[in-house]
Formats: sequence, C-alpha cells, structure tokens
Amino acid sequence: MIKILMIEDDLELAEILTEFLAKSDMDVTTAEEPYIGLSTLNVEKFDLVILDLTLPGLDGLEVCKEIRKRHDVPIIISSARHDITDKVNALDNGADDYLPKPYDPQELLARIKSHLRRQSAVSGANLSGAKESVREKDIAVDDFKHVITLKGEPLNLTAAEYDILKYMLQKEGGAITREEFIYNCASINEDSTNKSIDVIIGRIRGKLGDDPKEPKYIHAIRGIGYKLVQ
Repeated sequence: MIKILMIEDDLELAEILTEFLAKSDMDVTTAEEPYIGLSTLNVEKFDLVILDLTLPGLDGLEVCKEIRKRHDVPIIISSARHDITDKVNALDNGADDYLPKPYDPQELLARIKSHLRRQSAVSGANLSGAKESVREKDIAVDDFKHVITLKGEPLNLTAAEYDILKYMLQKEGGAITREEFIYNCASINEDSTNKSIDVIIGRIRGKLGDDPKEPKYIHAIRGIGYKLVQ
C-alpha cells in the first residue's frame, strides 16, 4: 500500500481526499500542525507528501524546505495561494509539483501516480547502477596466495603464464606490446621471441576458455600486442 503524509489544517478537505485516495490503495496520514507533520515524517517512511502552504505556526514554504533537507520524498504542494511567486518559491525550496485549490481529486491522484512512477524509475536506475559498480570481475589476482582465479576458481598456471596474466590485469584495458611482457615479467627470459609470447598467451586463453576468434577477455591488437578486458 502507498503511504502518503498530508500536512493540511483543513480537516474537511483532508477527510475527502483521504477517502478518495483510499480507493486507489493509498493510506493517508493527516497532520494538522506542521511540526507534527515534520515529526511524523522523521519516524515513519512515506512514499509522498501533500503539503498545504497556509499552516498554523509555520509557513508551508519553510516546512517544504525542512522536509527537503532531510528526506528524498516527492512533495506536492496543495494550496489556495495562486500567486506565481508562491509557486516559484515552492519549487525552488524543493517541491516537485504545485496544485492550486480548488482542484478535482482525480487530478491529484493522477499527479501522485506520475511522481511515484518517476520515483520508482529513478530508484530502479540507481539500484542497477549500484549493482553494476560492485560487480565482481571474472578474473582476479591474489598476490599473497600467488594465485589467479576465474569466477572464483583458481587457474592452474605456469610461472610465465601467471606473470603475463598478472601484468595484463595490472594494465587492464590498455594495449601491451610483446616487448613489454618480456621486460616486465620476471619469469620471461629476455631472449624470448615475440612468437614465444604468442604461444604463452594462447595457453592462457585456453585456460580461460577464451576463443581467439571471438575473445571475451584477451584481445589481439594488430601491429601492437594484446589487451585484457572484462
């Protein structure tokens, strides 16, 4: 059920809107006083706030500002104040929408649904981005254990294969010449030929299950050498 906080001192209007929104599976909590509304929002989670501007004790614009400081919740202003300055100030202070009274409850419902859809889409995108950012890579090196793993499983590598694959992981995404492997991998003899590097790379590909024609991890860079991507 959708939970909505309505900060509204017109209790008759609040009751009408509460009954209407309940038909759309929306549970409305009404706070007649602005400070009670702010306190309620601090202890309960709501999906959206409907806020009047003309409130006892604290102007609705200040309430809007306080809500936005602490909460990332959609705010719809429901107010009899039609002045353009109030509308601009409300939006500048964090409101997401402004609905001048009087209005048809169906319009309020449509706007609520619109903001909830938008909020859901943003949350979904953020969650997807977070999952992507923490995605573990297929190939990882543990220097302390002197082991390289593929999807968590250790690879059975020779010293030369280990050094070359480790160096590729260090330079991940960048092109590496065959000469670089020779000079930077301790287990590779300085007299090694480019062909011998190609042979070792071929063996590593086999252990990674990498198809040289359609590689997933180790890509040949024509005229240069290789690069590793994952």
